[in-house]
Amino acid sequence: MDQNKSDEFYSRLKEQLLDNSSWPSSYLYKFIVPTDEEKIEQINSIFDNTGAVIESKKSKKGTYTSISITVNMKDPDAVISKYKEVSSVEGVISL
Repeated sequence: MDQNKSDEFYSRLKEQLLDNSSWPSSYLYKFIVPTDEEKIEQINSIFDNTGAVIESKKSKKGTYTSISITVNMKDPDAVISKYKEVSSVEGVISL
């Protein structure tokens, strides 16, 4: 994703989060990542010490793993900050 599209996406997301939630709020992240323990651990470590509830489930063939993370976030900027951190993990898809 090029920088402009990325910036537009995050500013739209921030507006939606401000319009639809009161903060602090519980937020559900969903990611799909190739099944690779190192990549899964990278994502898990981004949410270390946040009180997050992390659930992961492998696809039928085991090629991909879906990761759902429910965590209390203080504001939309904190939500977006975590998305940006996770986007550094190779092959991750944010839903």
